Amino acid sequence: MARLFGTDGVRGLANRDITAELAVDLAVAAAHVLAERGEFSGHRPRAVLGRDTRISGQFLSSAVAAGLASAGVDVLDLGVVPTPGVAYLTGSTDADLGVVISASHNPMPDNGIKFFARGGTKLDDAVEQAIEERLGEPWERPLGAQVGTITSSERLAQDYVDHVVSAVRSFAGAERPLEGVTVVVDTAHGAASVLGPRALVLAGATVHTIHAEPDGLNINDGVGSTHLEVLQRTVVEQGADLGVAFDGDADRCLAVDHTGAVVNGDAIMGLLALALKESGALYHDTLVATLMSNLGLHRAMTAAGITIVEAAVGDRYVLEAMRDGGFTLGGEQSGHIIVSDYATTGDGVLTALLVGARVRSGASLREQCASIETLPQVLLNVTGVDRSRVYSDVLLQEALGRTRTELGDDGRVLLRPSGTEPVVRVMVEAATAELARSHADALATVVRDRLAL
Repeated sequence: MARLFGTDGVRGLANRDITAELAVDLAVAAAHVLAERGEFSGHRPRAVLGRDTRISGQFLSSAVAAGLASAGVDVLDLGVVPTPGVAYLTGSTDADLGVVISASHNPMPDNGIKFFARGGTKLDDAVEQAIEERLGEPWERPLGAQVGTITSSERLAQDYVDHVVSAVRSFAGAERPLEGVTVVVDTAHGAASVLGPRALVLAGATVHTIHAEPDGLNINDGVGSTHLEVLQRTVVEQGADLGVAFDGDADRCLAVDHTGAVVNGDAIMGLLALALKESGALYHDTLVATLMSNLGLHRAMTAAGITIVEAAVGDRYVLEAMRDGGFTLGGEQSGHIIVSDYATTGDGVLTALLVGARVRSGASLREQCASIETLPQVLLNVTGVDRSRVYSDVLLQEALGRTRTELGDDGRVLLRPSGTEPVVRVMVEAATAELARSHADALATVVRDRLAL
């Protein structure tokens, strides 16, 4: 059987893959596993629960709350709140567990269930596996006063807003770190539709908000960080200093400069790495990025005396590398940015505040990102192939070696098998788009020929 947990919790089509029954079972299993690991010893266990704006989140969060309470866990229901808000409040309230009902940037029909451990960190793979193995097992149910309570705690969300505003004040050394900065914010009709703009205003920004009218059905629907076109136009029309876009659960953020040009996660990481190095807050002058980060970021960081540690694709692997090395900044090209001095996970609202503070501090966002070149990148998905033979097929590896030799220091190539599907991803960066496309097409052909099922 395929593993239920992926790189970001359990995710699938709501009410078919992610059912109310599964939500109850996952909550009960999580309570049992954490109790047996001693997480609840000596006190009555407590969990915080939040969701994004999908209509299916209503019945799924109710099911999770019911499962936890039936297992003797008191539940603080935060309502609609960004994923990083749940992570922060798990730690700030000293809760034993955090649960998020969200499918992040996925389309509205999807949903997911993600857990945070005490302190607001993601569960280890071993704990997730243990939860999965305990699904549906018989258990002795608590009775009477031993069952858990469910309390609405939506006002706690303001504590998260206060936290991120306090963080950007510390980062910038100013009480109103975005004063004089005009920002257009696209909330993707998602979890940060209220809290994201509120935080920017509290930090001093002039804010124009778009796509902040969630109706349960429109989350991520042609809006947010995966669809930046309207944000680009609006920034130019409003004469704004920058635009920021969240995804449905606001754990990622992409930006747009005053000309309407996209500033992706690589550029944001580079911008923040330079700022943190300047203030002495970039531990070991090191940035954690993924294998997919652009060669242009590597070049800019090398020129600035910053080392890049590469992690596997997925914010959980970035977090693992950051924890292992004690590093303070990491992220992904997609906009998951983790600043460990202020957050335990990717935080789109915090990222927007930090980028806005850098714009207020001096040059425009476009000028500050000018040194972080983005080389043309082509990514192809080759389907219907045996991904397990990527590294063992001699002729494919020879073709990969030739491509790397031809690109030299002016490009980069990566073959990455999917973790769940018969797919191999071919990524090529080169000095020109034409060259990147040519090499990617040629290598994809070899993959298709050599690894066909």
